[in-house]
Amino acid sequence: MTLQNKYIHRSKISEAKTRQLVKLFVIDLTATQLAQVTGLNRNTVNRIVVGIRERIAAACEEESPVKGEIEVDESYFGPRRVRGVKGRGAKKKTIVFGLFKRHGCVYTQIVSDVSRATLQAIIRGRVDLESVIHSDGWMSYNGLVDLGYKKHFRVQH
Repeated sequence: MTLQNKYIHRSKISEAKTRQLVKLFVIDLTATQLAQVTGLNRNTVNRIVVGIRERIAAACEEESPVKGEIEVDESYFGPRRVRGVKGRGAKKKTIVFGLFKRHGCVYTQIVSDVSRATLQAIIRGRVDLESVIHSDGWMSYNGLVDLGYKKHFRVQH
């Protein structure tokens, strides 16, 4: 009797064991912990986990670049005040940059600063040139039309 596994081609591991591996992978266990819990060899678990990660990366690449009407904005998360300093200048705040496709998906990334080079590099890597971009008046969004984007609209808050 040969085992049939619809998830991994020509595998000697059962589907139930594969599903168990994926569930444990999702809760972020290490390969050694996965091997101990499932009773499989660590090298086998490593091979399967690498395959899962490659498939996730391929699925992410299929969705990129984002097309259509895109909204871009940056946000600061952290304490409201740090020793009397508030707003953008407050230390210990985490800067998150986000791309939102209207009626679609959201992409966020933690960034070190909100400089033009940083934000435009993310936009160039994730947004199709035919897209319409909506942003606020932040100066880092200046020059998106010069990069080749057809339309860039600004919203005044």
